[in-house]
Amino acid sequence: MSVWSSESVTFFLPEGFPVRDALLMMTRSYRHFAILDSCGNAAYGPPAFEMMCALGCHDAMAAGAGTAFDQLKAFRQKHGDWIFGYCSYNLKNEIEALSGEKKSDIDFPDMLFFVPEILIQWTGNQLSISSKAVPPAFIFERILAQVWTGAALSNQVVLQPGEARETYLERVDAIRKHIIDGDIYELNYCQSFLATVQHLDTAWLYREVSRYAKAPFSVYFGWEGKTLICASPERFLRIEGNRVSSYPVKGTIRRGATPEEDKSLKEQLRCSEKDRAENVMIVDLVRNDLTPFAKTGSVRVEELFSIYSFEQVHQMVSVISAILPDGVNQIDVLRRAFPMGSMTGAPKVRAMELIDALESKGRGLYSGAFGYFGPQGQLDFNVIIRSFLYDEAIGKLSVSAGGAIVYDSDPAQEYEECLLKISGLLKALGNQAAIIR
Repeated sequence: MSVWSSESVTFFLPEGFPVRDALLMMTRSYRHFAILDSCGNAAYGPPAFEMMCALGCHDAMAAGAGTAFDQLKAFRQKHGDWIFGYCSYNLKNEIEALSGEKKSDIDFPDMLFFVPEILIQWTGNQLSISSKAVPPAFIFERILAQVWTGAALSNQVVLQPGEARETYLERVDAIRKHIIDGDIYELNYCQSFLATVQHLDTAWLYREVSRYAKAPFSVYFGWEGKTLICASPERFLRIEGNRVSSYPVKGTIRRGATPEEDKSLKEQLRCSEKDRAENVMIVDLVRNDLTPFAKTGSVRVEELFSIYSFEQVHQMVSVISAILPDGVNQIDVLRRAFPMGSMTGAPKVRAMELIDALESKGRGLYSGAFGYFGPQGQLDFNVIIRSFLYDEAIGKLSVSAGGAIVYDSDPAQEYEECLLKISGLLKALGNQAAIIR
């Protein structure tokens, strides 16, 4: 099992130093990096860190659906410290007897995890730096020397939907028929939008997205010229000690223009029978996912129908937890719970079969999970939603959105909710963004 070549060293930042900009600038020197960013958002309680920045690649594993989770177990056994990475939605084909192989707009490996050369953790006025490459003091001096040079967009970004609005409405009606026929209770149907953007400054775009969305599980990840810019408000799975928790989100409404309107919209979401029905079905699904590994009687619904407020939207969040007995492998728990029920529907397997049949494109990284394994046995993963994916080699920028379809869903309202969910991302592009509708 490998260990870091140096202990973490803590440095104090000068007052007012723009550390977020400096760490974003640091990524420009690396083809492999990940930033996990709480954006100062304490909706889920005080974050463990303001930002973690993993730079360079000491070792990595990438795998396709088939034996990916077994390969991850071997990689985790080899590296017992910090590792960062993701599970894409396509791993469903390994977990269940599914075979959907539609291509996504931006192609990433189904699973990828890496051990960074440098790890920087920012909390308050302190940076803790660990390095396999160069002395931490040298890295700190490099950080202090960074000057922001981000370049804003100069051309309009025209997002082309992966399917016409009429097609979306027809497929939502088809899903409702499956619900009436008793096939499923709920299905999360997603659509993608694609634009051509040459020479995009992804650090600038992440900076703008995080400034507008202020999402607590934001990610800026780059790998060989492909980039994930994620403003996720949703935590998928967390393990601390022997406690595992999941935080499904179902139910979304916009923020109000005034405090009075905002309070009214929040209460409207809290009382929405449709959103409560969607939410409780996913709560039951998550309870079922956690039960096989939990101590008998330990699965609990800690929060039901809570309303969490974010920069652009209010969302309905529930929290389910369980206690794991000694000897349970974290990766087995991750595999059992994946993909998250909030992005599939219920029953999960039948919902995924219909997603394969009905959605126009593969989801790829969207609807997956990005996170880390830590040295004290901790695990924390988000849900990859509210995200841009970019491939610099082909100059393509993709964004996706979806929503839960139930019996009484209105197709036109569901379409508008999809657009609401990506509105925070599009605000980052300013008046340079347009959607062909």
